[in-house]
Amino acid sequence: MLSAVVGRAVSSSSVFCALRRAGVTMAECLAPIPDVEIDPEGTFKYILVRVKVKGDDGVHKDIVRGTKSAEYHNHIFEKVSPAVEALGMECKCLGGGKIEHNSKDKKLRVFGESTGYGKADHSVSAEKLKNTFTDYDITWSDDKK
Repeated sequence: MLSAVVGRAVSSSSVFCALRRAGVTMAECLAPIPDVEIDPEGTFKYILVRVKVKGDDGVHKDIVRGTKSAEYHNHIFEKVSPAVEALGMECKCLGGGKIEHNSKDKKLRVFGESTGYGKADHSVSAEKLKNTFTDYDITWSDDKK
């Protein structure tokens, strides 16, 4: 993705050197990463992940990832982390839970917790979802079910 910005396949550190010389800010480097990627229907596990440029502690972006295909929350993180690292960034799981996605009624419910990562801040996750699913009714709770 970012290698396309500089026009050739190069290492992620070379990409960031080129982007910095081109005047691209760290926040702009994070912009192409979607805030939300979740399954279109059903109840599934999700994680809240903080993404940041390696070596820059100040600039970060929180993203939501969820899928029915994950048996455990760490299975989601095991897919997200290498993709983020390939862009020259690093990520940390801030916690998890579940999302109930009803596309017919345009409703999303965020709840529960991850045994391995702990409970995500569902209010942050819900805000991310609201920015993506603008015409949905989105609720969250600290209930486990």
